[in-house]
Amino acid sequence: MRIHHLNCGSDCPLGGALFDGRSHGLLGHLVCHCLLIETDAHGLVLVDTGYGLRDVAHAHARPDPRITLPWRMLLNIRLREEETAIRQIEALGFRAQDVRHIVLTHLDFDHAGGLEDFPHATVHVMQREYDDATRPKTGIVARNRWRTRQFDDVRHWRGYGAPGEPWFGFDAVRDLDGLPSDILLVPLPGHSWGHAGVAVRGDDGRWLLHAGDAYFYRGEMRRARRRCTPGLRAYQRLMQADADRRMANQERLRALSVDQRGDFSIVCAHDPVELEHCQAGTPL
Repeated sequence: MRIHHLNCGSDCPLGGALFDGRSHGLLGHLVCHCLLIETDAHGLVLVDTGYGLRDVAHAHARPDPRITLPWRMLLNIRLREEETAIRQIEALGFRAQDVRHIVLTHLDFDHAGGLEDFPHATVHVMQREYDDATRPKTGIVARNRWRTRQFDDVRHWRGYGAPGEPWFGFDAVRDLDGLPSDILLVPLPGHSWGHAGVAVRGDDGRWLLHAGDAYFYRGEMRRARRRCTPGLRAYQRLMQADADRRMANQERLRALSVDQRGDFSIVCAHDPVELEHCQAGTPL
């Protein structure tokens, strides 16, 4: 399987290095790191979608905007058509219908905005995440994070509940319908209750775990002691469904990223440095 690393959305929050740890100006730069996987027999597989064409064209549509104004202002979201997954896939010479499967870490607005750009794809997600995203919501975070307008036209859902065989000490959902056994959903609740990572085993036998929003900053992994910028530390606390579960899973991932470095690499959804290294073929 060939893996492409895509940036399917840019956020430029006020605070610069207080968010991304490296910017010199007032604005930071966060990405929406998605994976495009070329398989031999299963077509193209997307891991997350970032923002989509309808977000670019109709983000403010009333009375039910695809992305709410408070979160657009908080993150200073830059919606660009050329960054959507569909436009990047077309630039690689593929068509929308070549994407046969989309595996989601979760359904937050910055991960699910492009789902409707791929109407033929089967969308794989933890059932708890789907249930929470589609039921009536209370609380400011729930009302802003899950935007059902982004996926109310999706027709091919596949939800997963009970975990399968263990994977590096984590519960894993194996045998995703229509997908090879080298692509797994790994439940990682905390950011949301239905949040999961997506593990992909490459041809060299090494695993890549897309950890979604289980962490946000490169300094939270690959070292014994966690380091995170103040802005991202605060944002993670704002968005978390359960602090204890989030931090426990993050600690387990951190230990895995150190102890299994030779067999395993890890990325999150929003760190630009991780994305740049993956695109250069030198993952952190």
